[in-house]
Amino acid sequence: MSGLERHFTAKEVSKLWHLSEDCIRAIFRNTPGVLRLVQPARRGKRCYVSIRIPESILLKRHSELHGKAVSA
Repeated sequence: MSGLERHFTAKEVSKLWHLSEDCIRAIFRNTPGVLRLVQPARRGKRCYVSIRIPESILLKRHSELHGKAVSA
């Protein structure tokens, strides 16, 4: 994994994979290497978490999921 590789947002991946952003967040929730950007809660506001998915992890996870679908 390179520090200069492209990182995707959940929204970008949802458009590529034709899934909802919530589904993408669930798929990558506990995946090592996925960046979590946390904006702490402020008075009257909730905590906000966004993710950035490195291209290498995106491709690896896609092949894992694709392999499960084919073998099922």
